[in-house]
Amino acid sequence: MSSAALQGLPRTVLRLHRTALLVWAAAVAGLTGWLVYLNEVTAPAVRSGERACAHVEVCAASFDRYDYAGTVGWIATLVSCSFLAVAAFAGGALIGRELESGTAHLAWTQGVTPVRWLTAKLALPALAVAAGGLTLVLVFRRGWSADGDLLPLAQWYQSDVFVARGPLTVAYGLCALAVGTLAGLLLRRTLPALGAAFAATWLLDFLLTRYRADLWPALTRTSDRRFEPPAEAWRVNWGRNADGYFAVYHPASHFWPLQWVETGIVLAVAALTTAAAYAVLRRRAA
Repeated sequence: MSSAALQGLPRTVLRLHRTALLVWAAAVAGLTGWLVYLNEVTAPAVRSGERACAHVEVCAASFDRYDYAGTVGWIATLVSCSFLAVAAFAGGALIGRELESGTAHLAWTQGVTPVRWLTAKLALPALAVAAGGLTLVLVFRRGWSADGDLLPLAQWYQSDVFVARGPLTVAYGLCALAVGTLAGLLLRRTLPALGAAFAATWLLDFLLTRYRADLWPALTRTSDRRFEPPAEAWRVNWGRNADGYFAVYHPASHFWPLQWVETGIVLAVAALTTAAAYAVLRRRAA
């Protein structure tokens, strides 16, 4: 096996996918800068305007917090859905196109084993996805903790906010990379692999979002009188039965248990999918 070929693999990956990596870096930088601007400029301006409106019956500045909250909501949606772009890239450009064009087979005939080829293909994108996702999460969390009171309609359990505030952002990104890789190896065509990877990761996110409340035991409270759970609680079920009034809910303190359980599930899927990708590669290259 040629040592020069092995040493040149990372540079080759960087050269082939430089545009995609630059687009990802620009997206992370843009969203980070946008969040910093909102936290350091917009939020103080909203607070200042509301103080000026404190003794005025009708004031346009009193609606600024809703504009601020809407913008933060859009950013949370972009952050939480970024894994879909990763899946499309992995299935299409990273793996599917290489197999469809024959570039991968050419590399395998020049002293690079298929396993080392795939490892090199995944290492740099995985590092970029993890670093970018972590950056976005840290900046979003800082804004949420400092100016969460300016988000009147946002709740910790809303899907986009829930993902953007924790390690799930990174976990979904890495899982999307693995799913895209497996789709590319199985289909060996750019567009079909892109579509399959996108659909599979979307379905995973949909299912986990649908059953997220069941990932950790919820609290159940009953009473013979009507009552209200804590304002920040995630109400799973409530009403009245033969025993009286009841409510099943997750308090805000359940954010991290729910977050870590779902992160573990997503990372387990990523690990299994990666193992399956290597198994498929070995079989096809045999």
